[in-house]
Amino acid sequence: MNIKIDSRKVRPGDTFIALRGATKDGHDFIEDAIKRGATTIISEKEKTSVNTIIVKDTKKYLKEYLENNYYDDIKGLKLIGMTGTNGKTTTCNLIFQALNKAGIKCAYIGTLGFFIGNEKRVLSNTTPNLYELYELLLECVSKGIEYVVMEVSSQGISMGRVDTLIFDYVIFSNLTQDHLDYHGTMDAYVKEKQKLFLMTNNSIAIVNSDDSYKDYFLLDNNTNITYGKSSNDYKISGITSTLKGSHFKLNDEEYFTKLIGEYNIYNITVVIIMLKLLKIDNIYEIIKDLSSPDGRMDIIEYNDNTIIVDYAHTPDAVEKIISNVSKLPHNRIITMIGCGGNRDKTKRSIMGDISVKLSDYVIFTSDNPRFEKPKAILKDITCKLDKKNYKIIVNRKKAIRKSIQMLSKNDILLLLGKGHEDYQIIKDKKYPFSDKDVVLKYLR
Repeated sequence: MNIKIDSRKVRPGDTFIALRGATKDGHDFIEDAIKRGATTIISEKEKTSVNTIIVKDTKKYLKEYLENNYYDDIKGLKLIGMTGTNGKTTTCNLIFQALNKAGIKCAYIGTLGFFIGNEKRVLSNTTPNLYELYELLLECVSKGIEYVVMEVSSQGISMGRVDTLIFDYVIFSNLTQDHLDYHGTMDAYVKEKQKLFLMTNNSIAIVNSDDSYKDYFLLDNNTNITYGKSSNDYKISGITSTLKGSHFKLNDEEYFTKLIGEYNIYNITVVIIMLKLLKIDNIYEIIKDLSSPDGRMDIIEYNDNTIIVDYAHTPDAVEKIISNVSKLPHNRIITMIGCGGNRDKTKRSIMGDISVKLSDYVIFTSDNPRFEKPKAILKDITCKLDKKNYKIIVNRKKAIRKSIQMLSKNDILLLLGKGHEDYQIIKDKKYPFSDKDVVLKYLR
């Protein structure tokens, strides 16, 4: 595309659109864009030394420009959009794996990045901005991709990052407390997610019937399919799990997956539904071969103990993972966890309470503190705790090492909150840091 929103990417002859962002204003980079060769500027302000088009809203202009000039190029792609508080990353990545195993060319866009073929790229957001998204979708078209599975976050919907797109399949996993620092209330949060189910054209909606918010997503404009223990369409039953995997029934069919935990059966079920809708034959074999994405129930065996790295960072996700792991054979469950800074503060004490009640011992530590002081975040987490089965270690690397040192025999150690992330955000900078890498280096 010869239209750019990042002045650093401008090439001679390009058009530069000055967008107002949350922290930066593109108008401040107009001169840089001109120096790099921009011959046209789209601005909300004054004329410049090159051809300038003044508009009331540059964001609106960009959306209309992309739709008018490029939508016809991407409309042949089959788009699968998934929203919900937990499960998006795992489910979308599993769909990506499964469709490719079935011989259907599928790309993935989400928290883990952009996956196309054997290539993986980091993205700045779970749901990229609309300009970047169009770039990715155009690349998918050029490489013969048939389906694109996307995580669609509530913030992404709110910020217009998926505007103009029509989804062929929409999926709802669950809704629990998160992002209230952004949305304010649960009602606003669910209604933002609901908008994905209106970005459709008589599409197929796959909805978790066991979630209390399901009715927000069972809309008349789509063909609705439900799944869950209470579903009449795809009923889940007979779940048994070990550290080697899980057996379960879907309606009258039996399946095995290497993933463990009841919530992962819900994730896998969505994949099975997608495969059935696409009339794939060898579903059992495909499901049996699927693996968890990085940082989701990532298991490391250590002597007679099990260390699990997971991204769980909401009250519901933390409760689910500890509860599910507690059903497996074990001596003690030790949990290491923190909370991110400059995010929903109301969930901190809730996560602290869940952790100490469901674990034998907890080490509270720093997550991504951003612009908050780590000690202040940890105080929020622990301020309402009645139980004393915990310790605070601010330094995350030291906390991981101490957690491992506590292991005796048949213990399970949960390292929660950061999962696949290979960085730690302190103020506005990302420093190299991976929970899994710290564990593996310590165990050498």
